[in-house]
Amino acid sequence: MDKKRLNALLLVTFMFSVFMLWDAWERAHKPPPAPEPEAAANAVPGAPAAAAPAVPAVTATPAATVPAANVPKVAVHTDLYKAEISAQGGDLVFLELEKHRATLDAGKNFVLFQNDSQQHVYIGQSGLIGEGLPNHKTTFSPEKSDYTLAEGQDSLSVRLTAPAANGLKVAKIYTFKRGSYLIDVSYEITNTGNAAVTPYGYFQTVRDGKDAEAHNHGLFGVTTFTGPAVYTQAEHYQKVKFVDVDKSKASYAHKADNGWIGMVQHYFFTAWLPQGKAEREFYIDRLDTSLYRAGVKFALPVVEPGKTVRVDVPLYAGPQEQDKLESIAPGLDRVVDYGWLTIIASPLFWIMEKLHSMIGNWGWTIIALTVMLKLIFFPLSAASYRSMAKMKAVMPQMTRLKESYKDDRAKLNVEMMELYKREKINPLGGCLPVLVQIPVFIALYWVLLGTVEMRGAPWLGWITDLTAADTLFGVIPYVNLPLGPLPLLMGATMFFQTRLNPTPPDPMQAKIMTWMPVFFTFMFLSFPAGLVLYWTVNNILSIAQQWYITKQMERATAK
Repeated sequence: MDKKRLNALLLVTFMFSVFMLWDAWERAHKPPPAPEPEAAANAVPGAPAAAAPAVPAVTATPAATVPAANVPKVAVHTDLYKAEISAQGGDLVFLELEKHRATLDAGKNFVLFQNDSQQHVYIGQSGLIGEGLPNHKTTFSPEKSDYTLAEGQDSLSVRLTAPAANGLKVAKIYTFKRGSYLIDVSYEITNTGNAAVTPYGYFQTVRDGKDAEAHNHGLFGVTTFTGPAVYTQAEHYQKVKFVDVDKSKASYAHKADNGWIGMVQHYFFTAWLPQGKAEREFYIDRLDTSLYRAGVKFALPVVEPGKTVRVDVPLYAGPQEQDKLESIAPGLDRVVDYGWLTIIASPLFWIMEKLHSMIGNWGWTIIALTVMLKLIFFPLSAASYRSMAKMKAVMPQMTRLKESYKDDRAKLNVEMMELYKREKINPLGGCLPVLVQIPVFIALYWVLLGTVEMRGAPWLGWITDLTAADTLFGVIPYVNLPLGPLPLLMGATMFFQTRLNPTPPDPMQAKIMTWMPVFFTFMFLSFPAGLVLYWTVNNILSIAQQWYITKQMERATAK
């Protein structure tokens, strides 16, 4: 490769670094999004948007209604949840996760469901369709106003009763289970009339389009997915963007005899999981304000006179714990968002899980993973470092060639290539290990960004969250970038590593290589601490390997 192409490669790497730094600065200074139209406190007027699938009138889902704040609520406290169920529709309007801390305040728990039109609206709704049957606008009567899962109790049920109508008695029942993020939502229908009844049921989540996580940022400004998702065996996992719903361009499976529908966000999600092989219809639409809904509807068993029918539909509402999701329902593990490098990130996290089960700390797990990857790439790195050691050894010859042909650059390039060929030197040998590591680096970034298992995971000392930037020294004024010792240590190791490499004979190459550690240090300031830890350990191992190989070659030459 001639010097011009080598310069071009180094320049691209340099510009990549500059772009990453600029992107980090832009994200740090990005103004908060403009507030969306305020959600109606009592009801969402109007019919569903045109994106909703057309259905016969008898099975049309009632227009969504958000329960008013002053409606009576039932409080529920389990080992995993603090929940509130509204008397209006029996909607699940508040859900606080006891085992997960809030993003901006580690002293508080993370809130998944809430019904606050000023901040965030995200609720679970369900109802029945048919004459005399209750829907999410019906006022239910709870048996009690407060429930607590007692010590030694495996589950608790919250029963709400709808007003009897047309000879039908209906109860809505929530069943919370110890140690489980699955909530069974059931309807018990008793027919005291003289005619059989064929009800329909619908189960939906209503949510605004806001991101729930303040740190939901990815590489180049890419964010983890927030929005509805549908899974069927035929169509598999389909994400639906809010913007496509706005434009009536949402594409997803509308009908199937299997599958589920959910709402996905950073680290957490909800999903309605109908059981069995009953024909079901999925729908996603935007309401008249800033709210969206995603749900499933299907026919329930016929309720004969004098009979009672009970239908159970589990609702998953909790973290994206990969080791549990696949066993709950097919395709549920797909909600974990690894971006465009899933093919690398998914097995990478599988390896990390195995290591973590033995080590017990995610920081040391990252270090163990780094060592493992370094061993895998050892032959490639060794060949690269040998090539650089040879390059360093022939530097005097290169300097002489540069002096001899300083007025004839074409001849200089030819002679340099001949020297490389004669000494069996690959001028790009030093770049290869870095290029190979880039996909792993980005994949690990997505693992840190998307896995709830690592959310808030400490390493040691001041590193209390491997998914957040190191901010021990505060924030750099004017540029508003976090500052901590780990990125500075990474920069120092990178600087030392460049000193082990031969100085490029071309002044432009030399300047790029000199400034590269500086730009990488600034770039890494806003990266998750776990990613900086990986790169730092990788640099240290590379320095040790390069120093060892260089010394070996020097001893061999001396003999």
